[in-house]
Amino acid sequence: MNRQTSLGLVAAAALTAALSGCGKGDEKLDQTGASPNLPKIDETLVPPMKIAKPAGWNGELPTVPAGFTITPVATDLKIPRQILVLPNGDILVAEGSGGHAPKLRPKDVIAGYIKSLGKSSVKGGDRITLLRDANGDGKPELRTSFIKDLDAPYGLALVGNDLYVANQGALLRFAYTPGATSIAGNGEEVTKLPAAINHHWTKSLAASADGTKLYVGIGSNSNIGERGMSAEEDRAVIWEVDVADGASRIFVSGIRNPTALAFEPSSNILWAVVNERDELGAELVPDYLTSVREGAFYGWPYSYWGRHPDPRVHPQKPELVRTAVTPDYALGSHVAPLGLSFATEGGLPGYETGAFVGEHGSWNRQTLAGYKVSFIPFANGRPAGKPKDLVTGFIKDGKARGRPVGVTWDSARGALWIADDLSNTVWRVTGPSALAMRSPVSPAAGQK
Repeated sequence: MNRQTSLGLVAAAALTAALSGCGKGDEKLDQTGASPNLPKIDETLVPPMKIAKPAGWNGELPTVPAGFTITPVATDLKIPRQILVLPNGDILVAEGSGGHAPKLRPKDVIAGYIKSLGKSSVKGGDRITLLRDANGDGKPELRTSFIKDLDAPYGLALVGNDLYVANQGALLRFAYTPGATSIAGNGEEVTKLPAAINHHWTKSLAASADGTKLYVGIGSNSNIGERGMSAEEDRAVIWEVDVADGASRIFVSGIRNPTALAFEPSSNILWAVVNERDELGAELVPDYLTSVREGAFYGWPYSYWGRHPDPRVHPQKPELVRTAVTPDYALGSHVAPLGLSFATEGGLPGYETGAFVGEHGSWNRQTLAGYKVSFIPFANGRPAGKPKDLVTGFIKDGKARGRPVGVTWDSARGALWIADDLSNTVWRVTGPSALAMRSPVSPAAGQK
């Protein structure tokens, strides 16, 4: 360790200690639902920071409701992020870690150090792993490297026999043969994706029901535009990509970091979970779940939660703020939602209709938030009630044993799959009657 690095770590430790009594947040403040309580801005020179340091599971499991079962179906992965269930029941897991944004301010160095304490020491796999559990018992009979040599893959989608993979810098297409256990080659580039700096590198992905359009979530290159707005060209947006020719257009804008996309099944409307801005206090700004309305502007960086101006942004743009759309549903400040999947075919008992959300967990507050999988009840295609915890126990004695990312509902097996990028595990959650209600998926003809 060189002298500069050592001094930086000492400074970070000192500032962390100095901030240990700040930014705890108000535990009684209700920040979920359509009308979250938004306190006054509490901006500090260095934002309050705390992250749960990793700790092993030591034979224990995450907590699920009584009668439910959670099982680790794959361990020793390399930063699992998002999961796709194929029609034959095979599970694809995107593994990787990207981004190469330089630090701009001393607080960036400090925040980077604090956040690094809560990450796995494993290097991202830059691959897609296939898991095959033909009899549905939660114990895969086969595990293979399905696609290798990718570049921080994240979003996955299957349209017919075309598998789409959103690398951090390009959307790729691979020809998929049902039952295949691997795909060779580099794939076909559908379109390049914004990748300069890549402060928010993840590229979420969803396909329209008719398979003609792909939607790609592209996060901002900064917290609130501090790199200059020229660095934000085609950032903080969701693209619509034409499958036939790769042409793209901005579908919505001002959406700071749309980390997961999914279509609500009853309305076929696209929804997103979004990571909002930092450094305004422990209870600002709520991350959210929202329907994606074509042409909408969601405020970033000029305003938050609709039309609340962010005074840090210069120049201000009040005329643009007046057009900002208020998100549909707040999830709480700094919970860091990274996964979204809708229940279908009856869901899980008590979690029949609504959205599963993977909450990766906070860093920009002293009282930890997130670190769980929650469920947002829906009725008539809209959120209808308070969040319900489904999977908890990722935090114990102030330390993190896991951090949920992607969540994927498997209607054929009545199971929820969860990617955990801290313990490098894929978990499976089933309800008390899952085996009685559903039959295992039969392998496609010709599987081997």
